[in-house]
Amino acid sequence: MDASSHIKVDETSIRYDGWRIVAVCFWVAIFGWGLGFYGQTVYVAELHRLRGWPTSLISSGTTFFYLLGALLLVFVSEAIRIFGPRNCLLAGVCAMAAAALLIGRVTEPWQLYAADAVLAFGWAGTSIGVITNTLGLWFDQKRGMAISLALNGASFGGIIGVPLLVVAIGRFGFSGAMMLAAIVMLASTVPVILILVGRPPAHRVETELPAAETSSASRIRALASRNVAFLTVSIAFALVLCAQVGFVVHLITFLDPVIGREHAAIAVAVLTAMAVVGRVLFSTVIDRLNQRLASALSFASQTVALAVIINSRDETLLIGACALFGFSVGNMITLPSLIIQREFDPRSFGVLVSLATAITQVTYAFGPGIIGLLRDVSGSYTLPFYGCIGLELTAAGLIMVRGRSSA
Repeated sequence: MDASSHIKVDETSIRYDGWRIVAVCFWVAIFGWGLGFYGQTVYVAELHRLRGWPTSLISSGTTFFYLLGALLLVFVSEAIRIFGPRNCLLAGVCAMAAAALLIGRVTEPWQLYAADAVLAFGWAGTSIGVITNTLGLWFDQKRGMAISLALNGASFGGIIGVPLLVVAIGRFGFSGAMMLAAIVMLASTVPVILILVGRPPAHRVETELPAAETSSASRIRALASRNVAFLTVSIAFALVLCAQVGFVVHLITFLDPVIGREHAAIAVAVLTAMAVVGRVLFSTVIDRLNQRLASALSFASQTVALAVIINSRDETLLIGACALFGFSVGNMITLPSLIIQREFDPRSFGVLVSLATAITQVTYAFGPGIIGLLRDVSGSYTLPFYGCIGLELTAAGLIMVRGRSSA
């Protein structure tokens, strides 16, 4: 390894170029999660209202979106290495905007699946896989903080995205609102990416080369599939995110008849606002905590919130429970990356994060569809939401099994 590999930069300096990339990723995440993740709860409710399709049918489109997105996420690290972070981000933004236009014009079930396929490409290019891999090219010592700050954009996507979509739909109709969202996304993200995202620092690129030479991405994935520490992280968060995603996607549909559509949108906004609060507070102490124990406690707090939501019809209590649930929502997408960074070879970070993200997404892809099916069969959300509690408690036990991490 030559001397260039040992070049040191001050990642704590406000002048360090990496913080511009954090800002870009934050902005991209707002739209990635606003239209790709939190937007699903709006799409399910709106398509059910407009088309009269069964909840399970619409939710299955969401499941298809997550499954295809998971397949694409596996190869994000290779795509960034081949095409560069700028091109990958631009491709993701354009695909997301195209998907928004298509979803707004859906009139047949097959069209929903086609739109969700395009949305999956947009999700792969705007979500955690591309963000963590991109930031990994600029950060080493401060990588955890950079990821945490950038992924606050995901929470802001829910805080401002869902209420704005609901308001825009009320004013312009579903199709008009989705067109407006696509235009705003393209106009505000493409120039920022083109101007601010350049070539990664040479010393960071060069330190990645030995990993590519001595252990290919496929070999890293093969070793990870037999590593207990990696599997317990991936499976535990897969179970939790299956419950979390399924719950969030159906939240407006569940709350609409109880407290009304507008107040339901407020509840989602409160949930995501608390996700920001939780992630910011965690980021100040998480490097000093047992991250697996912190994860288990976060899972347990969500089970308490779910129990209250299932058994209460009081608006204040429901919104308060959504706030409690939301406090750990943001950390569910941040903690896996931080645990992997702490427990595994840093040269494998990009591949392992992409793989873990894909595993969790394959699993939680079934969350919305299963909850929708159980809701249609049982006639209420009580049974599926209690199932979510079971998944969370199982994950709380599993995450504490560390095994032996790779060197």
